[in-house]
Amino acid sequence: MTAEPIVPARARTALPLLTQAEQRISPEWVRISMASAIALRMKSGRFTRDFEFGGINLLLNYDEGCLSDCGYCGLARTRPGAYEDKSFIRVEWPLVRIGDLVDRMGAHEASLTRLCISMVTHGHAYRDTCDITRRIAARVDTPLSILVAPPTLNRERLETFKALGVDMIGIGVDAVTEELFRSIRTDVPAGGLKWEKYWEVVDDSREIFGPWKVNVHTLVGLGETDEDLISIFTRLRDRQIFSYLFCFNPEPDSRMAGHPKSPLTRWRRIQLAKQLIETEGYTLDQFDFDAGGGLTHLSASRAAVEAVVDQGVAFMTNGCPGEKGEPGCTRPYGSYRPAEDFRDFPFLPQAADLERIRAQMRLDEVLR
Repeated sequence: MTAEPIVPARARTALPLLTQAEQRISPEWVRISMASAIALRMKSGRFTRDFEFGGINLLLNYDEGCLSDCGYCGLARTRPGAYEDKSFIRVEWPLVRIGDLVDRMGAHEASLTRLCISMVTHGHAYRDTCDITRRIAARVDTPLSILVAPPTLNRERLETFKALGVDMIGIGVDAVTEELFRSIRTDVPAGGLKWEKYWEVVDDSREIFGPWKVNVHTLVGLGETDEDLISIFTRLRDRQIFSYLFCFNPEPDSRMAGHPKSPLTRWRRIQLAKQLIETEGYTLDQFDFDAGGGLTHLSASRAAVEAVVDQGVAFMTNGCPGEKGEPGCTRPYGSYRPAEDFRDFPFLPQAADLERIRAQMRLDEVLR
């Protein structure tokens, strides 16, 4: 089975063409994921496997782009090309006017489950995020998250987000060890991101927003070990902080364009381990590792583990929940190319999907 791509219509779009003279920067302009544009009828297209999509993702936009230079990111400052043409998690992000976007959100509010503003590292990002948040909150009541840019923030600014009605805060730590963070995100031509600053924002956000209202993005495939990942999952769970799991997907022309993706067997086992930790209460001492930090054994009954696999939730796209705790942000097609197997599912996997997942995971090897 192969993954089905989003199929955009070529004949028309629902927005007028733009002239070169227009200044298309935030807060008056934002980028939205193609899936969001289709869901809001701002672009024509369809999902070739039918599922409900109500999570709308916004991305700030500036002529200078993001001033960080993370080695794996499509928006990295030194990645070739104009910022407007750069991809983010390998999907298209069309530019739209914020007024048009808020109008569409209002018109489609009944079908929306979660809204998310993604900041970038830029001097105006905090100011503009506040502006956009106010406009959205004045029009719709859908829960709103912000994926923050820690270099632009302090505790007072996080408190302002809370006062404006922001429901959840996300922090893209991505590289789960300090060594990897420094090598990929700091010691680079336009780096300067600080490991300590990111965790300061995690700590402040947890105090301000409360339990299960903060999430830390963790990226599989940057060079970390299974033990590194499972350790951070348990630490975050113990603090009532979500860990959102993403699969490294090399961006063309980025510095890590040639870096391999994590093997599917490893990826599936990590997805399962995170679910066992977050929802079933598993602890670090239930996982055994080899000298290189690779997972070798899981101390659990087969029946208990199989029950979690059968639920399928472990293999869905991680994202902020909807108002009633249901999946709210299910970004499709960010971790894999359209011709590849689903890495994470934007819907609950079906029976045939679970059969394939089981074959990929090879549980017998870790449930001896």
